[in-house]
Order: sequence, then C-alpha cells, then structure tokens
Amino acid sequence: MQGSLFRFYVHEDHHHHGRLVWEWLLEQGNRLGIRGGSAFKAMAGFGRHHTLHEARFVELAGPLAVEVEFIATPDEAQKLLDLLHGEKVRLFYAYTPARFGVINPDSGDPPSVAAEP
Repeated sequence: MQGSLFRFYVHEDHHHHGRLVWEWLLEQGNRLGIRGGSAFKAMAGFGRHHTLHEARFVELAGPLAVEVEFIATPDEAQKLLDLLHGEKVRLFYAYTPARFGVINPDSGDPPSVAAEP
C-alpha cells in the first residue's frame, strides 16, 4: 500500500490546549483513524539554534525533542495536515513517501494492507 511517513519533532515540554504536544498529536491521529502512531524521546540533539541538548539524569522534561511518527494513507495524511493547519500548531516535520503492509496478515487486517510479494 502506498502512503507516507510523517515525522513531527516537538519539544517534550511544549503544550497545546493544555496537553503535551506529542500526546495531543497521538490522540488526534488516533481520532482521525490513522492505523498507528508512536512517540520517541531523543537522547540528544540540536535544532535551528544549533545548541546541543543532552538527556541528563536529573531532568524530567525540558529542551529535548520527541519524535512523533505516523504511517498514513494519502487521505489520512491530508486530514492530519488540515487539522494541524486549522489548529495553527507550529511544528517541524518530515514527510516521506512510504510503501507499507503486513507480512502474513490475519483475519483482523484489512485486505488493503497485505504486503506485496
């Protein structure tokens, strides 16, 4: 199946509507019917200001990034983009075309996600 891989990079302590942005993004993706999403916390990194941030034992939440990713169909991707534009959420993202599927699908998988040989 053809679709896209969306990766959003947010600061772990940023909020939107009183929620952490990474949690809010996952909730919205789920609400929109995207089949799955994940969030990953960075160990270290830098952004547009070129300041290196690293995880420290005593820091609970701070300047490190959380990557939130979704693999979505074109329709799901458009719904997500429309929502984010409407909410006026400022996010850095990467969008990559993706081919995805399920190897050896079971009866609970839709026929459209069976991996092509």
